[in-house]
Amino acid sequence: MHAITIPESGGPEALVWAEVPDPVPGEGEVLVEVVASAVNRADLLQRQGFYDPPPGASPYPGLECSGRIIELGPGVSGWAVGDEVCALLAGGGYAEKVAVPAGQLLPVPEGVDLAEAAALPEVACTVWSNVFMIARLAPGETLLVHGGASGIGTMAIQLAKATGARVAVTAGGADKLARCAELGADTLINYREQDFVAEIREATDGAGADVILDIVGAKYLERNVKALAVNGRLAVIGMQGGVKAELNLGELLRKRGTVTATSLRARPLREKAEIVAGVREHVWPLVAAGRVRPVVDQRLPLSEGSEAHRALEAGAHVGKILLLTPSAV
Repeated sequence: MHAITIPESGGPEALVWAEVPDPVPGEGEVLVEVVASAVNRADLLQRQGFYDPPPGASPYPGLECSGRIIELGPGVSGWAVGDEVCALLAGGGYAEKVAVPAGQLLPVPEGVDLAEAAALPEVACTVWSNVFMIARLAPGETLLVHGGASGIGTMAIQLAKATGARVAVTAGGADKLARCAELGADTLINYREQDFVAEIREATDGAGADVILDIVGAKYLERNVKALAVNGRLAVIGMQGGVKAELNLGELLRKRGTVTATSLRARPLREKAEIVAGVREHVWPLVAAGRVRPVVDQRLPLSEGSEAHRALEAGAHVGKILLLTPSAV
């Protein structure tokens, strides 16, 4: 098969389309013929040499895919050759075939085309696990999403609104904020021109956000704590703004606040399977009903992975960038 490889760390040009050995499904795995994958910031970090795959994972980038099952490994039940699926991966999505633990498979939701389904697994699992399983966002509460126009952000807006929450977002321009509003965001904050702490307090009559989903990290830590409501929960899932910051424990104690930081890729298979099962039970019906949908900015051939990485780094996109295998182009 062919896959995007990374012979040496570097810029987007470090991604090389090459012929590589076919993967073989192990115990409890299936082999998926990939139709599409999606680009995530973790892929950029891996390309740069900062985010190695966990032990035993594929060396190729790509944390999600969609396609068709072409082989069942030993011990797999509940799936059949020919099933159309999408999947959460620890790596290997930028390839024509990938071996996937059966617990990380999802059926393609009703009303979503097979290629488009590749835009769902990573964002759905990230948002469901952080905003709902850990932070326990409830109907009537306020969620603040940093990076509202990102893949994660567009999913968080829709899921929160579908479950009865109010949503505030930050984004870097009027066009992106307009797209967030179309998805249901109630409070729109241009982080280049506005102070999100002041804006979220004004929007909540001084109360603050019950839950904050943050992709920025250190740069926003102090202000995120200030923006929290009493009993608020801050979920940190990214480090685009650095890894080290001071935390005012007095402020956190006064608000009885909680700060959690999680990643998805290196979690044990059992934990990933639990998250995927939750997404299938709670999120997939919303997708099938049209209340939540994948947001796709552009589709590119998989062999043009470098261009996809440049597009993600440029930051002009809204939602996900898809990579299609030759059979799907």
